[in-house]
Amino acid sequence: MTRYVPEVPSLVRRKAAALGPGGERWLAGLGALVASLEERWSITAVEALDGGSEAHVVRVRTAEGRDAVLKLAFPGPEGLGEARVLRAAEGRGYARLLAHDAGRSALLLEPLGPSLAESDLGPERTIEVLCQTLREAWRTPVPAGVPTGPGTEKAARLGRLVARLWEELGRPCSRRVVDRALLFAERRAAAFDPARSVLVHGDPHPGNALRAPVPRAGAESGFVFVDPEGFLADPAYDLGVVLRDWCPQLLAGDAGALAGRYCELLAGGTGVDERAVWEWGFLERVSTGLYTLHHGAKDVSRPFLETAERLV
Repeated sequence: MTRYVPEVPSLVRRKAAALGPGGERWLAGLGALVASLEERWSITAVEALDGGSEAHVVRVRTAEGRDAVLKLAFPGPEGLGEARVLRAAEGRGYARLLAHDAGRSALLLEPLGPSLAESDLGPERTIEVLCQTLREAWRTPVPAGVPTGPGTEKAARLGRLVARLWEELGRPCSRRVVDRALLFAERRAAAFDPARSVLVHGDPHPGNALRAPVPRAGAESGFVFVDPEGFLADPAYDLGVVLRDWCPQLLAGDAGALAGRYCELLAGGTGVDERAVWEWGFLERVSTGLYTLHHGAKDVSRPFLETAERLV
């Protein structure tokens, strides 16, 4: 049998190298790691898959001849958190976890199809699918080990990030945009209610929703989520992440009216407070624009900050 030779995407390779010696060792040991897991789980590596920036993903075949996906995450606690969420979800709104090796940050997952981002659905239909999938995902019980407080930390951390990066980057957007983002951060922190919180995905954009190849329970929308961050928060946070996108559409038309329409759909499709969705969405838009600019991605950053100026 031909031994699998890892073909690691350049982005994954760069991020691993940035971790220092630990990342370099991870890269150098991928071939041996795959071989060891092939033996442990009776699988055969077939080919590397695109997707993800902090893991090596491989299509594999089981001893029964079925397809599966092997995900080898960077060394660290993130893989533990993802496995914890997927195990608790049991396939409801999320990919099914078939096996997990905590010591080697390895997950064996059910095979899935293309992402929602690759579909030809328009924004409104995409939002509808994401809402349906999130409603299912939010039913996941909070597993042991997931931090439950302080629940204000997500909003407070984003507020601190916005304030710091705005100054460090030479104030690349208007003060009124930053002031509005900081106001919303304060409001969302003050509004935190543990009783109304759920285990959020944390980054439920269309690229993280993959098509379920066959109908099954827990995937009634036709899609399930991958790569969960998994923390306790207001469900409006997940919806705000969805709302922060759609920059091309907002820049091409009446940004305020269109963003308002998307916000209305997100709130109406989930029963979540519309103002909370709007405030999280604006805070995410500004923080994402500043964060990506901080990392040198000017072309990625610009649409977020330009749309924020139109929405303030």
